Amino acid sequence: MKKIILSLSLAFTFATAFAQDKAELEKQNWFHQDFQQTGVYGIGTDAAIEFLKSKNLKPTTVVVGVLDSGIEIDHEDLKANIWVNSKEKAGNGKDDDKNGFIDDINGWDFCADDKGVDYNEDSYEATRVVVKYTPLFNSGNKKADSANMVKMPNEYQTYLKARKVWSEKYYAAKNSVGQVEQERTQVLAFLNELQAYAKETKLTAENVAKLSTATDADKEANEKINFIIANNPEFVGLSLTEIITKANEEFDESIKKFDGDAKYAYNISYDPTNGRTSSAKIGYGNNEVEGPDAFHGSHVGGIIGAVRNNGKGMNGVAGDVVKLMSVRMVPDGDERDMDVANGIRYAVDNGAKVLNMSFGKAFSPEKELVYEAIRYADSKGVLMFHAAGNDNKDLDYNTNYPSNFKDNEMTSIAKNWITVGASTRYNETLKASFSNFGTVKVDIFAPGTEIYSTIPDQKYRYAQGTSMASPVAAGAAALIWAYFPHMTSQQVKEVLFETVNKSDAIVKTGSEGDERKFSDLSVTGGVIDVNKAVRLAYERYGKK
Repeated sequence: MKKIILSLSLAFTFATAFAQDKAELEKQNWFHQDFQQTGVYGIGTDAAIEFLKSKNLKPTTVVVGVLDSGIEIDHEDLKANIWVNSKEKAGNGKDDDKNGFIDDINGWDFCADDKGVDYNEDSYEATRVVVKYTPLFNSGNKKADSANMVKMPNEYQTYLKARKVWSEKYYAAKNSVGQVEQERTQVLAFLNELQAYAKETKLTAENVAKLSTATDADKEANEKINFIIANNPEFVGLSLTEIITKANEEFDESIKKFDGDAKYAYNISYDPTNGRTSSAKIGYGNNEVEGPDAFHGSHVGGIIGAVRNNGKGMNGVAGDVVKLMSVRMVPDGDERDMDVANGIRYAVDNGAKVLNMSFGKAFSPEKELVYEAIRYADSKGVLMFHAAGNDNKDLDYNTNYPSNFKDNEMTSIAKNWITVGASTRYNETLKASFSNFGTVKVDIFAPGTEIYSTIPDQKYRYAQGTSMASPVAAGAAALIWAYFPHMTSQQVKEVLFETVNKSDAIVKTGSEGDERKFSDLSVTGGVIDVNKAVRLAYERYGKK
């Protein structure tokens, strides 16, 4: 999978998402704010719930399938809202409910090899396409290769595109480790020089003003520190020792990523499935729904369903009314089409009414399997939310798989599929700089920057990406459905779409110099507002 959470910057500015005490609570909860009350493009969660309770409506429970990297199911802010398969008896090694999956108590893990053993690292789809098609188009037998090029022109074009991506990325990853180490040396030398001057001073404007400016060197160091805190408010209140520690953590993380890209993501010899194919018998995998790295899925799950008002961490959008079904199918790499298809079907067959899919990739060689699963979920009236992706591209002309549109087509496959772009809390830059968009192929926007949520080891953290926007929208749908269970999936979708908050602000999009109205970047032209949506739902479907 192409990571939907954006990588942290390694520039001197260190534009990271480390939280500070000042205005922390407001920042943590910004995406719940009500636009009508604050002018911030939050979704109005608290106002919506207050309205629903004022009408004495009693909610039902909605099961949300979180198709992701796994969820820490014993997290303090999630465990009360984890789905439990009541038809299955835990630990008896039997398929009690006859659904094809043994002991699937909280969901299922499809990221496993042919023997059911978990894996974390996987290759990118471009790598797998190169492996698949090299024997057909670059076997060394020119006559046979040429014949195959003529016989399979579409596959050949896919191969050429994938090979270009693979070649560039593989060699870039191999070279990047040394570059990052070199950058680390430069940045740490810069920070250590300032640390020798400021010692353990907490960097606030007031404290920095008290530091010595007796010499030219002192003045220069003082100016550099002032520049750092002026341009990086997240560093205000930290000492340089603390900043150096965090910088080292970032460098370590980047080196690990590039090293992993070379060893796994772009390694044509690496196959963690041990040759598992799309013909694998249903039931492959295991019931370890957390998996080796549940950061992404836990963060997504918390946005939807972290327990509300329990004095811990944060509040999920629908934390009073949902159960989270963990369907692990996203590794550190690209998800496999068969796992996506089987994950969708598993969630639907086991009672999920809403699916969240915060993942995406540039190639999908078995896309028909996924299309069939999407149609299946659609036929069952399940709402599917998918992250638009983080390439700042127009999806009307570029594809982020899985997609609700076949290649080069503008007619959707499913009526219950919703593609979500990411918005910010800043009205003048409402579109997140990284978010994909599309007048036809992106449906709505939702908050997707500076989103505070649950992560493994009983912790919380900010993250950003359309991965965060999609569960905000999915949580909103679940909240509506919980209080108005007789509504159809189309009716839930309609009230969400009809009540968005639009903006004609001019925002930067796509290539350099390209600017458009925010209202032209999606089907609805706006950011979801669940407060307005529940009021419309009550007006249309709630009165008796």
